[in-house]
Amino acid sequence: MAWHSIVPAPPLDALIETIWDWDMPPAASARERILPVPGTSLIVNLHEDETRVWHDDGRCERASGSVIGGPYQRSWIIDTAEQIRVMGLTFRPGGAHALIGIDVGELGRRDVDLDALFGASARRLRQRLLETPEPLRRLALLEGWLCGLRAEPALDPVIAHAVAVLGRVPQLVRIGALQRDSGWSAHRFGTRFREQVGMTPKQFARLLRFRAVVAQAHPHTEVRWSELAADSGYSDQAHLNHEFRAFAGITPGEFMACRGSGPNHLRLD
Repeated sequence: MAWHSIVPAPPLDALIETIWDWDMPPAASARERILPVPGTSLIVNLHEDETRVWHDDGRCERASGSVIGGPYQRSWIIDTAEQIRVMGLTFRPGGAHALIGIDVGELGRRDVDLDALFGASARRLRQRLLETPEPLRRLALLEGWLCGLRAEPALDPVIAHAVAVLGRVPQLVRIGALQRDSGWSAHRFGTRFREQVGMTPKQFARLLRFRAVVAQAHPHTEVRWSELAADSGYSDQAHLNHEFRAFAGITPGEFMACRGSGPNHLRLD
């Protein structure tokens, strides 16, 4: 039982941050809150052929054990009892569109079954992964399957440039100037960005800025939130508190109280 991960070989490395394999005992917390990240995720559950996601209003959404979804703009809750043997990957922003050709804006609303996208190929993949006991071989199988999805996939250079600029200084970039530099109309720039990245440029910049705050706060036992808000480009601490509620569904103080070993998983009980 262990955690394994790899960075795929080119050209997938430009589209996918990491491919991972998780085979561990159930977590101490029965449920965990997952914070949103700017990339699309693909999940293959090898413990149960089901994926369950809870929302703050109590709704439970169920899908098959193999899904693709995100990026999301709000946290969600998982059942750790089903997260025992799971594989997955995280796309870089724009990577899922480049590899699969899907409108990523639709994936930000709900998870989509891999069967619905790839049919028998997705079913055969999961069965082969179930029959493969060695984690490194499972990772190689998943990487090989991804390589066969599309010949020579590549990111749209205009969108890739916009993503890179926003990633460097999301609190300082003026979206209008970025759009004008692209040579596209505002409508075309916004539509293409949303299709490929999953949200508008402004929403993407907001999420990146929130993620930067999470990364800075997570390792510390005490945080001076007013100073961190100012350093991160927020108008004041109230503005930062608003963004925490918008993206995480909790306050900064609640985040500190329930954070776990990683910055994305928060304990609920």
